[in-house]
Amino acid sequence: MLAGTIPQRTVARQSSNRYHTRRMNRFLCLTIAAALSLAAQPRAETNLLATLRRDHPRLLVKPGEFEQLKEAIAHDPQLQQWQAALRQKADKVLREPPSRYEIPDGKRLLATSRRVLTRVQLLAWMYRTEGGRPYAERAWHELETAAGFKDWNPSHFLDTAEMTHAFAIGYDWLYDVWTPAQRATLRNAIIEKGFKPGLAVYQRKSGWHTCHHNWNQVCNGGLTTGALAIGDEAPEPAGEILRHALASVPLAMAEYGPDGGWPEGPGYWHYATMYNVAMIATLESALGTDFRLAAIPGFSETGLFPIYMSGATGLSFNFADCGEGELRPSELFWLARKFQRPEYAAYQQRKATPSPLDILWHTTPTNHPTELPLDKLFRHVEVVSMRGAWNDPNTVFVGFKAGDNKANHSHLDLGSFVLDASGVRWVSDLGSDNYNLPGFFGKTRWDYYRLRAEGHNTLVLNPGKNPDQNPRAETRITRFESKPQRAFAIANLTAAYAPHAKLVQRGLALLDRRQVLVQDEILAEQPADLWWFMHTPADIALAPNGQTATLTMKKTSGKLIVQLLAPAEARFTVMDAKPLSSSPNPEGQAKNNKFRKLAVHLPSVTATRLAVAFTPCTDAALPTPPAVPPLSQW
Repeated sequence: MLAGTIPQRTVARQSSNRYHTRRMNRFLCLTIAAALSLAAQPRAETNLLATLRRDHPRLLVKPGEFEQLKEAIAHDPQLQQWQAALRQKADKVLREPPSRYEIPDGKRLLATSRRVLTRVQLLAWMYRTEGGRPYAERAWHELETAAGFKDWNPSHFLDTAEMTHAFAIGYDWLYDVWTPAQRATLRNAIIEKGFKPGLAVYQRKSGWHTCHHNWNQVCNGGLTTGALAIGDEAPEPAGEILRHALASVPLAMAEYGPDGGWPEGPGYWHYATMYNVAMIATLESALGTDFRLAAIPGFSETGLFPIYMSGATGLSFNFADCGEGELRPSELFWLARKFQRPEYAAYQQRKATPSPLDILWHTTPTNHPTELPLDKLFRHVEVVSMRGAWNDPNTVFVGFKAGDNKANHSHLDLGSFVLDASGVRWVSDLGSDNYNLPGFFGKTRWDYYRLRAEGHNTLVLNPGKNPDQNPRAETRITRFESKPQRAFAIANLTAAYAPHAKLVQRGLALLDRRQVLVQDEILAEQPADLWWFMHTPADIALAPNGQTATLTMKKTSGKLIVQLLAPAEARFTVMDAKPLSSSPNPEGQAKNNKFRKLAVHLPSVTATRLAVAFTPCTDAALPTPPAVPPLSQW
């Protein structure tokens, strides 16, 4: 135990967990109320389709916009490169057979729906921007085949929504190509396989239409594009779809408040926001109004979230059920245009894959976009990122989170962090596991290693068979400061570990923009078995004293020195990335063989301060360790 252990007054200064819970719940209620009041809620008798354009194409594009796009492509070398890449992809699709009805996991048609959408949008884009009858004919083969499916798998409605979106784009963008019989085939498929099961959900008391996560935006967004594609030819079902969607989507959009963060992590931010943007953009292009959806608090700021959640390596801070892959969200171009945010466009300009939407929504960033602060806290989500610089792949980046273990797709990861330096990710989040594992979204979710606290870079107290954090815990970043040479965040994690401790705090500091300090302070009424974990793909070499670890990787000449600064009696150990002997170990879960974990074990703790410093370097000399003042003195 560190001399001068944590004073009792530190506990008294912490707001109670009940207060934090009430505060967060009150904030959410106020945000939802604001979202519902800002979004113009139409009356039931209002003809929502009264201003629907009668010409096609009208989804996502204004009259004459495809002609303008052709001109833009002809005069912009970047767009020409992107168009050439799209042409190559489309020509490949010409040689491939249509998608088949396949549910390989027994639950999801989603891969097929997404393939149909990607192909139809791409082929229709090529026809509109370059002509060529084969593109339209191949799009028809794709759509005709999917129209003949027995259903679009409404039991997993994301599949239905994405297929409806695909048919809406195909119907609208190629409207003048289709014969009356072809239009009828596509229109009937949208109504029978999209609208009817969608309207059945809207009649229920609960479902994706009442949820606050990505399902809401994807399902409402997909159905809305269908409604606006055929609204003049099927006004009754289309009008009903639109009325329900406009009442439902603000519930999910409230989660963007107050500053654009997203509780499901960056990957699901992309999925939700892509459909949210498509819904609003289609409302604007087809009806001339978005019913004030874009004015919902936090939505104009949400383009910052993927930017700040991207590390120096380009990898994401992939908390929740997200992968660490680099985000390339086309919707950033739309958000940049809509809200005059050149920094959104500057990010996507460097990242674009591309897709048709990158060209459609492209806006050239200004020469000198506003220099963003290096550090940011997203409130409500309670996630922080800090970095040494922008546009330097070798700089230090850290992502750190508190938040709500009840959030959709959440893990028991309160207090976890990731770290980039020297062009690689040294401290990793393992990501999610196979969604089809037994009970993965049910009662046994917290049995799976990758979802438990022990599978993250955080603390475990008194490990056993039960969840190793409170699955209902809500925690906050209690302090956050950002200065030129120093930034830090402190999280009160007590709610995650009750009743095993009466105070758990973690602070994470970026010092001199190059050194990271992770410091924990724990108070327990009864001696607690404490574990500290950190997962890495690197090779780990421990010094003889067990208080310094050197991390190396073949893909970089740099290394990361990890120093255990307190308590004095603590030592590092190296472990496999697998459950403790006392933990659940269900069959079928990921083996994590590419990772090891650096660990600290303190078997009987009542009060301690545990501090670890991370310093990237290239020479053999040990870095000077930072001071370790109490968190109350940070």
